[in-house]
Amino acid sequence: MHSERAGRGTAGLERGDPLNWNDFSLRQLAHFVAIAETGTISGAAERLFMSPSALAASLAELERSLNANLCVRRRSHGVTLTPVGRVVLRGAKTLLGDASELSYLARGNAAELVGPLVVGCFVTLAPTVLPPLLEAFEAQHPKVTVDFVEGDQITLQEKLIEGELDIAVMYDLDITADLAALVLYEPRAYALFATDHPLASAESVSLEQLAVEPLALFNQPPSAHYAMSLFKNRDLVPLVRHRTQTLELTRSLVARNLAYAILVQRPRNKSSYEGRSIVEKEIRPAVEACPVILAWPRDATPSPRARAFAQLAREQYAS
Repeated sequence: MHSERAGRGTAGLERGDPLNWNDFSLRQLAHFVAIAETGTISGAAERLFMSPSALAASLAELERSLNANLCVRRRSHGVTLTPVGRVVLRGAKTLLGDASELSYLARGNAAELVGPLVVGCFVTLAPTVLPPLLEAFEAQHPKVTVDFVEGDQITLQEKLIEGELDIAVMYDLDITADLAALVLYEPRAYALFATDHPLASAESVSLEQLAVEPLALFNQPPSAHYAMSLFKNRDLVPLVRHRTQTLELTRSLVARNLAYAILVQRPRNKSSYEGRSIVEKEIRPAVEACPVILAWPRDATPSPRARAFAQLAREQYAS
């Protein structure tokens, strides 16, 4: 007679036991994730190069195995996840990620990292932060396939939480509690002028002086919020003349003396795209710092590749 302990082993589980791995497969979970992400069975079938009928059958089998309805299907309206489906989706992504990590571990060794790494970066930080980090990381870990995504603060956070990014470089402003973070460095805002602006010859400038001058507001979140908060903290209202979406347009407007700007990033090139000179001036008294951080999902365990990237970034920005 088999003991109870032996009967509870993986091979001896009875059908219906919640630990029966034979009830569903990683492939079925991958099919379900694709359906959830595309919102339709036909869209998921196109992504996975499968027939819609085969994908629908896979989903139905997964639901039977879990004894739960994961989606509500509406003709011409795609699928909507049920509350249980949303829970299963999070777990499915975790299981699929763990399975991928096993594959990468098997292909590498203790001293070698293998697999993908997707790094996000705030759009204005990317030109100065990403290249040196990517160059050093790829030299240390040549078998890691590194990709990156530039975006605004809101988009990067959404992609981190959804698992589309492993890690991201951004500002420590309006960060959701769902993310953990490591501070890389702590820059402060400065004022940018054309060389013939009246304040360009000053040693430093005050927010009171700036408030009455026309401002080119870099309108990418959270940059605009940070700049406006500096004035608000001193009960000032700046004179916003232009709102821009790119750093270089902001600098070009400044270089033509159409406005000044308040920025955080300090490119080594002290001229605009047109080759016109611009001048950086410190703001007095010193304004609140705007930390640059490395962020990742708080509830997810970073992959070995993400941990290696974080370690490299910590070393490069160590003071």
